[in-house]
Amino acid sequence: MPQMAPLSWLILYFFFILIFFMFNAVNYFTFLYKPNKPAPSPKKIKLNWKW
Repeated sequence: MPQMAPLSWLILYFFFILIFFMFNAVNYFTFLYKPNKPAPSPKKIKLNWKW
C-alpha cells in the first residue's frame, strides 16, 4: 500500500524473514532419521589350518 511508511515495510520484511528462519530451524531440528536396517555386526571368520 502506498500510504505505508517505508519503515513499516522494513519491519514487515524482517518479521517475515524471522518467521521463515524460525520455521526452517524448527523443521531442521525436529526431523528424525529412522534407520532402515540395523548396522551389520562384524563377522568372525574362523579358519582351521591343517599343517
